[in-house]
Amino acid sequence: MTEPQFPPPPPYGAVPPVPPAQGGEAAPAYQSGPPSPGPQYYANPPGAYAAPVGGYSAPSGAYQPTAPAPKRGRVLGVVAFVLAIVAAVVAPIVGGAAGYSIGFELPSVMERLDASTSDLSFLSPVRDQVLMGEISFWLGTLAGIAAIVLGIMAIVKRAGRAFGITGLVIAVVGPIIFFIVLGVSLTLGAADGSGSI
Repeated sequence: MTEPQFPPPPPYGAVPPVPPAQGGEAAPAYQSGPPSPGPQYYANPPGAYAAPVGGYSAPSGAYQPTAPAPKRGRVLGVVAFVLAIVAAVVAPIVGGAAGYSIGFELPSVMERLDASTSDLSFLSPVRDQVLMGEISFWLGTLAGIAAIVLGIMAIVKRAGRAFGITGLVIAVVGPIIFFIVLGVSLTLGAADGSGSI
């Protein structure tokens, strides 16, 4: 069995043969003589993608690090914190003062209480203190609700986030503080008022 004969490899720098045109003559297999001056490049095969001259750029839609968010003011957080202090500290102090006055007058009012009275008219001697306590309650409620809303906005918008979180927590605890202070001050006032009778 004889081995198949292969043509010798082309010399370094030689251009491969060009396929013959339709009905034309075939080009010579190899260039003879010295290579022509200048670089010779192979052409891309049909259907191949050519690389751009400057190289490949990053594809659009690829991961790009996000730019840092611009610093925002702390106004929302600070306002939420101040309103929470009003709701959880100022309103209970005013309500506690009113509660002490109501409690102090309550024993003498209870002595004049008629058994047939079913309404709250027995509180008429302390109506100013009751009104002051009621106003402090409603102002504290409004300030607390505003503090909760502004605190949530400050947390979401990152505008004074620490103040917003603190204001939110204080505003949520505010009603508990108000009613504890009011109950204690009523009890203390009633104890002092019954001792002075």
